[in-house]
Amino acid sequence: MLAFIGGSGLYDLPGLEILEEVEVETPFGKPSAPVVRARAGGKEVLFLARHGKNHEYPPHRVPYRANLWALAELGATAVVGINAVGGIDPLLRPGDFVVVDQFLDFTKSRPQTFYEGKFSPDYEPKKGKKHELLLAQKKVVHVDVSHPFCSELRRLLAAVLEEENLRYHLGGTYAATEGPRLESAAEIRALALLGAAVVGMTMVPEVVLARELQLHYAGLCVVTNPAAGIAGRRLTSEEVVSMMKRKEEEIKRVVLRLVERFEGTSGWNCDCGRTLEGAEI
Repeated sequence: MLAFIGGSGLYDLPGLEILEEVEVETPFGKPSAPVVRARAGGKEVLFLARHGKNHEYPPHRVPYRANLWALAELGATAVVGINAVGGIDPLLRPGDFVVVDQFLDFTKSRPQTFYEGKFSPDYEPKKGKKHELLLAQKKVVHVDVSHPFCSELRRLLAAVLEEENLRYHLGGTYAATEGPRLESAAEIRALALLGAAVVGMTMVPEVVLARELQLHYAGLCVVTNPAAGIAGRRLTSEEVVSMMKRKEEEIKRVVLRLVERFEGTSGWNCDCGRTLEGAEI
């Protein structure tokens, strides 16, 4: 099943037939919002508002572990994280889509693993899946993130953006900062030197945790504004929300087309379903 996580300015997905809202309790607490079970084109999908229904969770306090665990528990096999980002690469314009392929992590205070050895919560496996067993056994896991984003899901996203005739960029490095403050101009200059194309505050640890659950994960970024110091003006949260509102119809088209094209992950030529092999100690 395909799942979507909506970021700033995206608290629901228009065009989906809502079936129910599911309250999920995980070993890591409750998700940031009830998980919406919905239908599009006869296919069931899941949606979760990353920051909560009313944006009550700042980026450094989002319950990332609960969010990803809940989606996996409800049957998600592939997840698309939709993110508002600042553009660093001069080729990027506000409104562009970016399907990123790498990340730089400058977050500071967020748990980035489910598996914390003896510090892991007590847990009774429900379905006997690998990630459940590792948690129950209080294992330590070092998951590989050489290529963190699913190549097959990225390819499918690019095909959909192409079909919808939307301006997009395939590839690019996402720089994750702690927030909730915006970055300084000097920080953005440094990130540019390191090769970052866009900057945001939430895709890490989301993508890392998805790999720890052997989920296929891709990030669909919407450039809402030039990053700090590039436009030569003060940045505001209002312009982020405003741009996401303007892109709502295009995001809807992408989501519906992606659901239409998604036929499951069986046979995909990627390593997402094997990320836990050889990772435990």
